[in-house]
Amino acid sequence: MILRLVKMTFKPEETANFLDYFETIKDDIASAPGIVSLRIYQDTNNSNVVFTHSKWLSDSYLDAYRASEIFGKVWPKTKALFDDKPMAWSLTLK
Repeated sequence: MILRLVKMTFKPEETANFLDYFETIKDDIASAPGIVSLRIYQDTNNSNVVFTHSKWLSDSYLDAYRASEIFGKVWPKTKALFDDKPMAWSLTLK
């Protein structure tokens, strides 16, 4: 099992836009093959910082999602809203 954390810092005027957009796409992402769960968190001290937290059955499912049509639509739209480079971690659950 793989835990994927992605930290995204949005332009102040774009954070609400991203959160609204995420509501429209979360079910599509959550239905990707191999995904176990998907959550989103917002930093309590800096509301422009948002984390996605997803669990995947394996790296191969995560890689397949990153090559998917849905990711190809979601990521460019999301990247355009960033105020800083995103950070991501893939962690093995023990």
